[in-house]
Amino acid sequence: MRTTPSTLLADTESVCPVCLRRLPAQRIAEGDDVYLVKRCPEHGAFRTIVWRGLDSYRRWGTRGSRAATPPVTETAIDRGCPHDCGLCPEHRQHSCCVLLEVTQRCNLRCPVCFASAGAEDSDPTLAEIEESLRRLQRHGSPVNIQLSGGEPTLRDDLPAIVAHTRSMGFDFVQLNTNGLRLAKESDYAQRLVDSGLDCVFLQFDGVSDGVYQSIRGARLLTIKKTAILRCADAGLGVVLVPTLVPGVNVGEIGAIVEFAVARAPVIRAVHFQPVSYFGRYPAAPADGDRITLPEVMAELEAQSGGTVRAADFNPGSAENAFCSFTGKFFVGADGRLQAAAPAADCCGPASGCGCGLPAAGDHAQRARRVVAGQWAAETPAVVDGHLPGIDVASFDAFLASRRHSFSISAMAFQDAWNLDLERLRECFIHVVAPDHRIIPFCAYNLTSVSGESLYRRAACTAT
Repeated sequence: MRTTPSTLLADTESVCPVCLRRLPAQRIAEGDDVYLVKRCPEHGAFRTIVWRGLDSYRRWGTRGSRAATPPVTETAIDRGCPHDCGLCPEHRQHSCCVLLEVTQRCNLRCPVCFASAGAEDSDPTLAEIEESLRRLQRHGSPVNIQLSGGEPTLRDDLPAIVAHTRSMGFDFVQLNTNGLRLAKESDYAQRLVDSGLDCVFLQFDGVSDGVYQSIRGARLLTIKKTAILRCADAGLGVVLVPTLVPGVNVGEIGAIVEFAVARAPVIRAVHFQPVSYFGRYPAAPADGDRITLPEVMAELEAQSGGTVRAADFNPGSAENAFCSFTGKFFVGADGRLQAAAPAADCCGPASGCGCGLPAAGDHAQRARRVVAGQWAAETPAVVDGHLPGIDVASFDAFLASRRHSFSISAMAFQDAWNLDLERLRECFIHVVAPDHRIIPFCAYNLTSVSGESLYRRAACTAT
């Protein structure tokens, strides 16, 4: 039997999926595929696909690192990454988006759930939430806040939490939700807008009920559509967030984008998340249970008939290059999607461009500003009715009134099988733990095969 020769691409570190101990690891190429391989002295060898497409892997890596030292670190290095998060001095990126979990309760019981939500746990008090926000303020740089859970809308005081977060100076607040309450209560979206909410991060896995039955355990498509209509009535921007599960909804990638584009500018973006195996999931994953970022880009191109091209996407601006992709588009007056011209990196320290974004070295803050501008509801353009000549500003406003910005992106979260500590150290999506420590998202949600968690208050159980 012939075997495909392997090529070492890089040395890194990971953890054992069984005991979560820190291990040496390697990224290797076999044919056109990239794998993470590691060996635990107690539990043996592990080999997991991380990227399908060696040419794109090498091209993606040319972006280089955007590492930056966090302004504040609060935990000492003892056992080493990922066991000392808080943030510790080994971390190499500022916070951009920070999740604040306001409940562990949920009104769904999804077969797949990174938070393993549904526990009848007590919600943090308003005082505890305020302390978490004050801890974030002490970290110096402004961040985007995502209120998460569980299902945050189970808290009747959620509008008050939004209002209080805004009153403390956080200028972008987003809600991560399954949309059930938004659909059920006709005035709920408006109450959230009145409290200062900027955006809804809406769980949206497909355009057929079979997808929801498989991933969420219920037929939810009509509810999702109603929730979007409620947000439209309230002037609340929506980002659709599909969890991509091979064999379930990968074939609906193009249909999801088409659905979203038809509802622009209410829907501002689609943000794909290839399924990761932490929290609650049916069984330990095989390579066939994973879809990698280049495959998502290829599906976008194929299922859109070439309207969206893989070449329209680039690595994210601040996180490790292999964590994500993003592409900016416009929806024209005819409803067609068109890629935006690539943006020049105009914000160098000596450029004096006056665009209002931070300098190029502070990539996390640039990403924070871009996300807030793209994902919040559009401000209607005001066009001067009489042009005493060629008024460029008015002409730009006129063009803006005829087309809407739209983004397509994806984030590949890591689990115990594919965790690469080089990527984790450059994570800019963080979670406020119950003890108010700031933890990188993939470390906070990391679970072993038996459900052991490093940072979640209650260990999750894989069923």
